[in-house]
Amino acid sequence: MSNSYVGRFAPSPSGPLHFGSLIAAVGSYLQAKANQGTWLVRIEDLDPPREVAGAAANILTTLDAFGLHWDRDVIYQSQREPAYRDAIAQLSQQGLTYYCHCTRKQIQAQGQFYQGQCKHKKLTAEHAALRLTTTTPVNYFIDELHGKIEIEKALAAEDFIIHRKDGLFAYNLAVVVDDIYQGVTEVVRGADLIEPTGRQLYLFSQFAQPAPSYLHLPLVSNVDGSKLSKQNHAPGLDTTKTKTLLIEAFKFLALPVFNALEDLSIPQLLQWGTEHWSVKNLPRQKSIVLGP
Repeated sequence: MSNSYVGRFAPSPSGPLHFGSLIAAVGSYLQAKANQGTWLVRIEDLDPPREVAGAAANILTTLDAFGLHWDRDVIYQSQREPAYRDAIAQLSQQGLTYYCHCTRKQIQAQGQFYQGQCKHKKLTAEHAALRLTTTTPVNYFIDELHGKIEIEKALAAEDFIIHRKDGLFAYNLAVVVDDIYQGVTEVVRGADLIEPTGRQLYLFSQFAQPAPSYLHLPLVSNVDGSKLSKQNHAPGLDTTKTKTLLIEAFKFLALPVFNALEDLSIPQLLQWGTEHWSVKNLPRQKSIVLGP
């Protein structure tokens, strides 16, 4: 990798950053800087019902407090709707999309995966989601940490939603359109986002664009084993303890932490972290299969 490397951190403003968010931010930052690359921040504010007022500004303030400074202007997905509409138009012109009325409950009742029930009904957009036909399923991909990730055939073959019934653009579509636009060369994010990777790779191929590589970081868990998340009421980061929390993040990411690090400033800590960052040291799973 060279200085053509572009990485990104893309939080949703559904609440303040927590320690799990910090792991994703620090991991993506160190991977970018260790490769003499560019690190971007994108606010994924596509789902207004899930957003918390002021959360986007709070996220940026928190990143700044931890010395995690982005290298280009922050992009907000809420301002990118014309690009998503153009992308959908491109896919539709290729005859790859169709409208669907099926609910999650109906799909579950007919099996765990969508079976293309609406594909030939020629439905209209009213009260319907827009699905993308999967012509060449992505059955596996290579993760920079976990190695080969196999995707269950039925999951890989699903025609998936790119525009929701409620009028919102689907995550998979938006993230791919934006990664193309920003020239992202590697996506470093939490392992909770492994599953949609196959669909995102398929979208890159449909747009005839090179896909980034992927690195899914280990997840932070609560004491009960559940993922630390906003949904599980994870506490927000305490920005009066940035140095302590940054060192804890380094420990989680398997950097060789020692006591004297506490004497370093935040910029010095990040420089040290960049110099000692190694994907090879991260804990990994030998075999991951996506599906039931």
